[in-house]
Amino acid sequence: MRRREFITLLSATATSWPVAVSAQQASKTYRLAYLELASSDDAAIVKKRLEELGYVEGKNLIFDLRSAQGDPGVLSKLAADLVKINPDVFVAGFGTATAKAAQAATSTIPVVFVGVGDPIGSGIVQTLNRPGANITGLGGQSAEIGGKRLEILNQVVPGIHTIAVLEEPGAPYTRVALPELRKAADARGQKLVICDALTADDVATSLTAAAKAGATALVILDTPVLVALRQQIVQVTAKLRLPGISTVRPFAEAGVLLSYGPDTQQMYRRAAELIDKILKGEKPTDIPVEQVTKFSLIVNLKAAKALEFDIPQTLLATADEVIE
Repeated sequence: MRRREFITLLSATATSWPVAVSAQQASKTYRLAYLELASSDDAAIVKKRLEELGYVEGKNLIFDLRSAQGDPGVLSKLAADLVKINPDVFVAGFGTATAKAAQAATSTIPVVFVGVGDPIGSGIVQTLNRPGANITGLGGQSAEIGGKRLEILNQVVPGIHTIAVLEEPGAPYTRVALPELRKAADARGQKLVICDALTADDVATSLTAAAKAGATALVILDTPVLVALRQQIVQVTAKLRLPGISTVRPFAEAGVLLSYGPDTQQMYRRAAELIDKILKGEKPTDIPVEQVTKFSLIVNLKAAKALEFDIPQTLLATADEVIE
């Protein structure tokens, strides 16, 4: 159940409404290319919002989706294939890797990225206010809230000394988020056990080793690859009785105890609105990159019951959603 609603993005609109289709929209068919690293529902959220804005697939919209199915090695080829169809806008789904692939594939087709943790540091844009070139989008800014996740986790599991950190090795987000998390853990006198994972077998092996090393809680550094492995992660953590916290909602829905991060549904709805701006004539370089400023806390009470953890009432009172 919803506890309270946040406006999650600068200039974002929490409600939706049908809008009249302009004469230009009615007379022209637009083509969108959508690249994702792992299969998700994100593209469907974008399409739904676009439909509300007057772009209907099969009428005035062609939506070409390509998924790497969790394999970063094929992103470049998929991006090149999408450029060949000459879309009006190229959408780079969740994460830095897809944005980098789109950026490398075209310098002329407008690109909208979603959920890049450090757009400037990763070299995707020059500045947030004036992105430059042909690209703009939505930054995640979630790497900077590692300390807040540890604070929330410690409310549920007091006295944590060792924390497992599940990460995708080499992922752009990992390189940004892990140093921030280390800094926060050091300030608390807590030890991190790094668990590299690219496959389901990696998840089981690395988390089991972390538990044997004394880890009593888990932080997930979410990437598209790990989101795709969320069911396996939930199964392993349940077996090891490791309470965990993630960034994005799909983990909490799958059975991870806690999630604290951006409202991804609103983020993808906002991405559709940026696409609409470009289709109406605005240039990406003139559209500022928007950063997440508010975050949502989700508590999974089913997971808490299975793990035999009592969630403090003070935490429940501040939760944006409780899964029961």
